[in-house]
Amino acid sequence: MKDIQNFAKQYQKEMGWEISEESYAESRDSLLNNYMLLTTEVAEVAEELRQAFNLTASYVENGMEEKKAFELAKDQIKENMGKELADCLAYLLKFYNFFGIDLEESFYAKMEEVKNRKNKDLVKSTK
Repeated sequence: MKDIQNFAKQYQKEMGWEISEESYAESRDSLLNNYMLLTTEVAEVAEELRQAFNLTASYVENGMEEKKAFELAKDQIKENMGKELADCLAYLLKFYNFFGIDLEESFYAKMEEVKNRKNKDLVKSTK
């Protein structure tokens, strides 16, 4: 994770895509712009999911077994899904880097916090 975070920091600097630190107003505008861009990318992930669900329904309608239909649909959106998730990650890394947050440390600390929650959701089997 550290390598990815460092790569993103250097890449964003080379491309001139860092979040501005010139002034409060520029930082605020840059943070809001990047947040809007992130939410746009998250919506594009939703579009890929929608595509997979529509493909699955179409295949099932044409007689394919549901599990096989969904596997085929997942395979068909896999490349675009990877691109959209990578876009999301790139924007998230901008925020990590702007605020000087260590991605790896933050991730593992949060997972430990979730693991130890008293009010966590119970996982129910769908089988």
